Amino acid sequence: MSTQRFAGWGQVMWSHGRLHEVDSVDEIRNILSSTGSRGAIARGMGRSYGDAAQNSGGDVISLLEANGALSGFDTTSDADIQSGESISLDTDTGRVMVEANVVLEDLLRICIPLGWFVPVTPGTRFVSIGGAIAADIHGKNHHCDGSFGSHILSMRVLLSTGDIVDLDPQNNSTWFWATIGGMGLTGIILRAVIQLIPISSHNIDVTTQRVSNVEELMNIMGDQSSDDTYRYSVAWVDIMASGDHLGRGVLTRGNHAQGEPTRDALLYEPNVRLTIPKYIPNSVLSSISVKAFNSLWYKKAPKTEQQSAESISSFFHPLDGVKNWNRVYGSRGFIQYQVVVPLVQRDVITDIVKRFNASGVPSFLAVLKRMGPSNEAPLSFPIEGWTLTVDVPANHNGLALLLSTLDELVVSVGGRHYLAKDAHVSPNSFERGYPRLNEWRGVAREMDPNGVWISDLSRRLNLRK
Repeated sequence: MSTQRFAGWGQVMWSHGRLHEVDSVDEIRNILSSTGSRGAIARGMGRSYGDAAQNSGGDVISLLEANGALSGFDTTSDADIQSGESISLDTDTGRVMVEANVVLEDLLRICIPLGWFVPVTPGTRFVSIGGAIAADIHGKNHHCDGSFGSHILSMRVLLSTGDIVDLDPQNNSTWFWATIGGMGLTGIILRAVIQLIPISSHNIDVTTQRVSNVEELMNIMGDQSSDDTYRYSVAWVDIMASGDHLGRGVLTRGNHAQGEPTRDALLYEPNVRLTIPKYIPNSVLSSISVKAFNSLWYKKAPKTEQQSAESISSFFHPLDGVKNWNRVYGSRGFIQYQVVVPLVQRDVITDIVKRFNASGVPSFLAVLKRMGPSNEAPLSFPIEGWTLTVDVPANHNGLALLLSTLDELVVSVGGRHYLAKDAHVSPNSFERGYPRLNEWRGVAREMDPNGVWISDLSRRLNLRK
């Protein structure tokens, strides 16, 4: 155990906690037996952007490299392919049992060459399976496939009492859905069984086109008869463009390439092309430099639809090719602002883009997606609607006032904020956005009656009130 300084991927909201690196359930139980009033929280890869995986003055439990010890792997079926006793894939059905501290990257290296792919991936492959479940991650295919939790067949969870429970949608379904999207506040996920999807190639058939403004983007993406023919659909948005080109963007849609599933076709070799230096001046991302970059990025895209083939890593995880890309914002870090509003409230998305543009905040990374129906998890972020994500430097003048104004716009129309990205929202705004919050609180009290599971996020938003 040692005292460590923690922050999320956005490098804001730093705090100190007692780090425990463990590789067995018994070690976790020993920690729980002596946890004080500040409680404990599990931490995976630290890729949540705010304060979800840190615990000021309390215990932070980090699950060491997956080795099967946490989840008690005992699979022996001849149909299984095992790697370090932490991943067990049935190659006939695509069902995989995986330890919660396995990183998505390691699962992909096993399953892609065998003709299977994860049902949902976020914009990074460096997220743990436990973190993916706790945040109920979503990807470019939510409009077709929903979020990660919708593909979990079962999971094993360690409660604060030291007991281990097996949860699935049919048995203990209330506890199951409270844990999905529950941000680690119901227990530590030890392992999960996930339904993968079949693929025959490591390539994605991609269609790319420029779109002149955000309204036209939503017109195209909102045409479900067309957009739903693509499993994956996402738009990069230029927040810096104004006038008739307000929110212009590049729309990228794709499907898994078809063909004979040969060894070469299923080759998976992601790589890191660039590393960001440790020290970057806070002034690098000025409005002038970001406007220039965004203009080049927009003009680089084809004016009309153009088809191409992209690898899984370049299509889904382009920023993973730049090691420590979060450093580009300088020592003061950045905030990733992500909200979702109902489909009929598309004018709110346009208004948000206008307000960001008028503020002059420099942002080179803004993303628009259309979301499908929500699942049964009370704290799961996605609802059927539009989600906009904007990265902004944390030191921009007037940012706090701007975001609080946008928060009111969002929650007033039935929208909400994503806990895995949040580093600023108020308890009131959060509670208004999640009408089933009190229902979740009741289940959390059942699973953790002594309130052991605590994070800086849960304190800030009064999640366990």
